[in-house]
Amino acid sequence: MQLEELGLLDGERWELIEGELLRQMPKKRPHVHALAILTEWLISIFGGRFVNVEAPIDVSPEDNPTNEPQPDLIVLRPDYQDPWSRTPQPGDLLLVIEVSDSTLEFDLMVKAGLYARASILEYWVLDLRGRRLIVHREPANGHYSSTVAYSEEENVSPLSFPAARLAVRSVFPG
Repeated sequence: MQLEELGLLDGERWELIEGELLRQMPKKRPHVHALAILTEWLISIFGGRFVNVEAPIDVSPEDNPTNEPQPDLIVLRPDYQDPWSRTPQPGDLLLVIEVSDSTLEFDLMVKAGLYARASILEYWVLDLRGRRLIVHREPANGHYSSTVAYSEEENVSPLSFPAARLAVRSVFPG
């Protein structure tokens, strides 16, 4: 984000959504721990070079001028080029993940819409309060055609690596 590069923001984490700069709230311990578990699991599957934490991404051209979300996690395609200077485009992404404790409605409505309009193939929302993982797939016409909530008793695999199985329970305490 250019404002950060110019030193005009206060060092906090900000996102540009629907033309508004939104300051990200400090993360609570469950969020931090779940993010660490998911990051470690994704790196074991895709490799550290392809898993980014809190990295800005581009969305669809019609949303791009007023939106630059920073999901909690992204997984890049292995053929992603120029990671030093180019913000990942929707086609560069295999998976986008948000960890949600106080922003569930926003993540399920606003961000899901942004990601679906950008045709991001797979979007996961880890609902910490509900102890479930909500998986969005099949973007079409600005919405995800498939949305499935996995309970903590279930396992889920990313579309891009179906042999890898995440035990949903593993990202929750106790």
